[in-house]
Amino acid sequence: MNSNLYRKIMVATDGSELVKKAVDTAVEVARLSGAKLYAVYVVTTGGGRTIGPKDVGWEKAMKEHLSAEGREATAYVETVGKAANVEVESVLLEGSPANEIVGFAEKNDIDLIVMGTLGKTGIQKFLLGSVAQNVVRHSRKAVLVVRGSETE
Repeated sequence: MNSNLYRKIMVATDGSELVKKAVDTAVEVARLSGAKLYAVYVVTTGGGRTIGPKDVGWEKAMKEHLSAEGREATAYVETVGKAANVEVESVLLEGSPANEIVGFAEKNDIDLIVMGTLGKTGIQKFLLGSVAQNVVRHSRKAVLVVRGSETE
């Protein structure tokens, strides 16, 4: 490859086991193309359904928990990247996952977005699957969706 097709690659992670296959794929593509990899975790913000003062404390605790989960998820990507000699920058965003992923890719001139189809369990599986669909639908950047397992 004379000119690098991919200079900046972004992998969206939620820290789940199913996303590890997408992380491995993103790291390998970055390694082969000499690209920088951005590990992105989106802290999902509540829909503004505050009932009273008690909810503010709960929201803050939840946000802190999700931020810690995000740091752990992106640290995993950094570890895998380091082992493959790939430069990784961790990014924590806040908001609606699909919107934040697409927006970050646009603002940072990302060449390729890599993400899994499903993440956590239960309703989160449905939501993350829908995040991948929304990113594919709305992104002007190339999107690589990696299946996490054969059972999806």
